[in-house]
Amino acid sequence: MNLKIVSYLAPNWFWFYKAVAAYLERVLKTETQIISGECDPLLDLMRSQDEFDLAFMCGLPFIRYDQMVPNQLQPVVAPVMGFPRYQNRPIYFSDAIINAASNIITFADLKGKIWCYNDPGSNSGYNLLYYHLLQKGYNFDFIGKAIQSGSHQRSIRWIVEGKADFAAIDSTVLEQELRDFPELSQDLRVVDSIGPNPMPPIVAKVNLGAEFIARIQSALLNPDAELLAAMETAGVQRFAAVQSRDYDAIAQIHYLVMGNG
Repeated sequence: MNLKIVSYLAPNWFWFYKAVAAYLERVLKTETQIISGECDPLLDLMRSQDEFDLAFMCGLPFIRYDQMVPNQLQPVVAPVMGFPRYQNRPIYFSDAIINAASNIITFADLKGKIWCYNDPGSNSGYNLLYYHLLQKGYNFDFIGKAIQSGSHQRSIRWIVEGKADFAAIDSTVLEQELRDFPELSQDLRVVDSIGPNPMPPIVAKVNLGAEFIARIQSALLNPDAELLAAMETAGVQRFAAVQSRDYDAIAQIHYLVMGNG
């Protein structure tokens, strides 16, 4: 069997996803092939349903796909990050970042400013920012201008370069980017954090069969020394088992945002 894996998440962790794939190959005694998705995961999933077995993906496209094509994908595990803010749970935050030299002090000071986002299918970069506006009693015209960057990493660079005033970034992506490029820390400041939110899962196609999916889950819950080393480098403390209902909160937020758009 050739286990086909795709990642729809930020590329600065693709090395880690490759380590997970290599581990599954060792443990399951099966070949693995991993690629990086090239477009919006929801569109890609609808177009190429039979072209992958496992996927690393954001919770928002997962729940949207499950609404359109129910019971085809099953969340298996999600990473639990090691920093105290993650409370030993499979959660993350959406960090609203600004240029460190900005005179912006609070979230309210972002009114009328330029917002850049990675893509409209992103929970951390798009959905949660709009939800945060609603929770604070603002309308969508709070934002002066919205521009799409195409990736979290590009959004981060646009803030540093002054092309935009603020962006909402997956906290795990931001932490990895600061590990890879520590000089960025002097140019960025977090003005607000949104969350916690359910961590992006590893999902499996249900047609792999319940027994094989259980083997995948068991393997990831019990990593070997090589995978543990990769997890430590990525700041991942462990993997936790997750289920579809763990992502219900994302669905509720998404439909609230859509209803007020």
